[in-house]
Amino acid sequence: MCVSIPELAESLHLGQAVRIMYTGIIQALCPVVKVEEKTGLKSFCVEFPDHLIEGLQTGASVSVDGTCFTVTSIANNRVSFDAMQETLQKTTIGSLHQGDSVNIERSAKMGDEIGGHPMSGHVSTMAEIVAIDDQENNKVMTFGVDPVWMRFLFSKGFVGLDGASLTVVDADKKQGTFQVWFIPETLRLTRFGTRGIGDFVNLEIDPQTQVIVETVERVLSENDKE
Repeated sequence: MCVSIPELAESLHLGQAVRIMYTGIIQALCPVVKVEEKTGLKSFCVEFPDHLIEGLQTGASVSVDGTCFTVTSIANNRVSFDAMQETLQKTTIGSLHQGDSVNIERSAKMGDEIGGHPMSGHVSTMAEIVAIDDQENNKVMTFGVDPVWMRFLFSKGFVGLDGASLTVVDADKKQGTFQVWFIPETLRLTRFGTRGIGDFVNLEIDPQTQVIVETVERVLSENDKE
């Protein structure tokens, strides 16, 4: 069965309506200096470098390990956030501790270069690091994910991991795994330099890919019923 051009065009238009908040380019790896556990809520404080504090205000949106948060307070270079129960259950923020470091990206401004791919900061699921292959000048990580998400992951396609825009090198839909290769600069500037087997990362599916795949699936299903 074929999917009509108008249907795909309409889906792409809807995909463009997805709110672009981030570019997937990590701006800093920052320490978590305070964590306070509350009933159904976790408050945490991250120390920002000077260049990321400039112009930042309470109420602004910031990506923390790929999860979009609202700034609740700012004290010098220390920026505070609140994570509700839903976020704690579905992202790695639930296991965040004082002394950890997190990937930080401030929200994109109109006219900013999108060096990665458009991201919303809405985590789709968590992926587990199931294998690591250290090579000269490269590190290859294999991630395992619930098979329901594998239909959106393709070799040479985009994926957001802990807020970083990355290219999928190999996707094995039968095994429910995919690989990403990291260069030394990415390892230095992000949490992936210290990640190990068994660690979980936040995964955001490319919204354009998700819209197209779900549209094709829907049209094929409707055609089968005719």
